[in-house]
Amino acid sequence: MTTPHESQLPPSDGQQRRPSRESATPVPDDRPPDAVADVVVVGGGGGGLPTALFSRWLGNEVVLLEKAGELGGTARKAAFWYWVPNNEPMRAAGLVDEEADFLRYVARLARPTAYDPDSPTLGLSQWEHDMCRAIYASASPAAELLAQKGALEYRHCADVPDYWSELPEDKAPKGRVLVPRGARESMSDGGVVAVESMSAAARRDGVDVRTGHRVQRLVVADGAVVGVEATTADGRTHRIAARKAVVFATGGFTHDADLRRNFLHAPVYGGCAAATNEGDFLAIAGPVGAQPRNMNYAWMCPVPLERAVAGDPGMIGMFSVAGDSTIFVDKTGRRVVNEKLQYNELAQEFFRWDGEKGEYPHLVLIQIWDQRSQDFSASDEYGRLIVPPGTDDAHVIRGDTLEALADAVAERLARYRGVTGGLTLAPDFASTLRGSIERFNALAERGVDEDFHRGEKAVQLLFNGGVREEPGRTNPTMWPISGTGPYYAALVTGGTLDTKGGPRANPDGQVLDDSGTPVPGLYGVGNCVASASGQAYWAGGATLGPILALAHRAAQAADREPVREPATQLTPA
Repeated sequence: MTTPHESQLPPSDGQQRRPSRESATPVPDDRPPDAVADVVVVGGGGGGLPTALFSRWLGNEVVLLEKAGELGGTARKAAFWYWVPNNEPMRAAGLVDEEADFLRYVARLARPTAYDPDSPTLGLSQWEHDMCRAIYASASPAAELLAQKGALEYRHCADVPDYWSELPEDKAPKGRVLVPRGARESMSDGGVVAVESMSAAARRDGVDVRTGHRVQRLVVADGAVVGVEATTADGRTHRIAARKAVVFATGGFTHDADLRRNFLHAPVYGGCAAATNEGDFLAIAGPVGAQPRNMNYAWMCPVPLERAVAGDPGMIGMFSVAGDSTIFVDKTGRRVVNEKLQYNELAQEFFRWDGEKGEYPHLVLIQIWDQRSQDFSASDEYGRLIVPPGTDDAHVIRGDTLEALADAVAERLARYRGVTGGLTLAPDFASTLRGSIERFNALAERGVDEDFHRGEKAVQLLFNGGVREEPGRTNPTMWPISGTGPYYAALVTGGTLDTKGGPRANPDGQVLDDSGTPVPGLYGVGNCVASASGQAYWAGGATLGPILALAHRAAQAADREPVREPATQLTPA
């Protein structure tokens, strides 16, 4: 079989139907627009939909332009937990979540080497500190307004812990997570529920939604952004004017291999963000002076190697490594990591550099499981790789014995040597694997992982997935792997949920130029702009909760912009 290379892979069907990227050079306001609105929102996912709603509820005429053929973006694929500090159900239950405590927690994780509890900004830059304060102040009002308007009703997950709940800085370790009210009990379909609910509200309340529109560039007049130009699949260019502001919410650059290669700190093959997340806003905002920040970090998770390399648009990141009789091993057959680490931290393990050997020894790890986990832990939720019969299991490798499994893994790896630096299994992989299983089984029998501390933190139990109950067991994340086959395996690497770098915006969403001055009329929300989270993934929903908060603030600030009428007035959108 021909070895796949990233540059040789065909685009997905969705990519083939979308207009190609064109020049992002801004154009002057020199001809009549095709439509006019007060606020133009670019992107119809977890940042764009709430921004459009908040803007519309302030009385603005709003046009929403989405590149894909449907709304939702990456949010549609997510569980849509949203992390809301000091939320209303917490207050009603008497749970205290003071701003000062919240800020210490987020600062400790965002910039751990700079963290200083005695500093006025806790070691963060002034911009980062201001952004984190804005999240605290606005996340709950945003969530409540969406719920009150029937756009995103929620239920409170009182017992879901933050991802670093054991840190002394976390004074409110549980209770910050909300999920869409209509999501299933496991919460895995929250994104679909949220997108459909907010989309329905947008159409109900008069947002002009236009899918299949790829925004290519800004329209500028007298130093202000007054609109955009978008192209459609029929080859037409549409100019949409904004009387007040243009708000971008177009996601990160997960699906631009050149941007990943040049900005991320790790050799990432791809990720599970929407296929439309190609870093468009970086090119569009650059010519008006926008300054990128936090470009080296991403929201990360393990992903199946084959789907990442193929750019599978339906891939979902592995939020949860299911199963108790399962381990991750490297190319030598050694167990090398706590498999139940929260997904962002587990993803970092793939990118450890061996300076002596000049390689990433863990770039591809191999998940091994037995029939027990296949029978009792299979699931089609949260990107788990142990999947039930009848679902897509092309990533699964099988063997009746450990030796047969090793041969099958080696054969699968051979197909990908062109993108893994020639990765092959060690000659004694099977025997080393057998020893790793024996060691794991001894630890599992005692329920204590002396090697990697699996199951010792609350969040690891949260992501354990379904397992067979065993009487008297003290560690539900571990059980001995069977001494007889069949056995199963999958190739795993690190990927992105999405990137978290882009133009710097202030707490009101105004994009800033090189002097720190807002670019008039230009706003950004979500993963298309820089996140103040630094390297941190604070908790489940720590992407979407802050995005909702900042969308609320951006909509309010855009509403206050001075009205700039197009030179030639047309019928309003």
